[in-house]
Amino acid sequence: MYETKAIMSRDVVHVHPETPIGQVLELLIENDITGVPVVESDGELVGIVTEKDMIGLLVGQETPSGTARDYMTEEVLSFDENDDIIAVCECLTKNHLRRVPILSDGRLVGIISRRDLIKYIMEPIDR
Repeated sequence: MYETKAIMSRDVVHVHPETPIGQVLELLIENDITGVPVVESDGELVGIVTEKDMIGLLVGQETPSGTARDYMTEEVLSFDENDDIIAVCECLTKNHLRRVPILSDGRLVGIISRRDLIKYIMEPIDR
């Protein structure tokens, strides 16, 4: 069994609930990512803001307003750092997700994206 901590990205771009939504949009674009976890100051995961969440915001508004808390999805599928990678693969596929946060004691410690999984699968082929 391979654990999620073996392949997760540890340097996770994240925001706090009170981060202005304009700044969240900039982070998504600047970092070429499709979603950003929302965490409290102690690292507790409280939501995620995705491109999908932002599409509705951008339609009909000249200047986005509000904070990450206003637009985040609060019910976030996540995994523990010791969970099996196969479970993550199944979750991403079944739920049509692009990424899942990885937690340790409820605190954000990483993220696994589809790209991370593809790199992991390709490693034995490259050897």
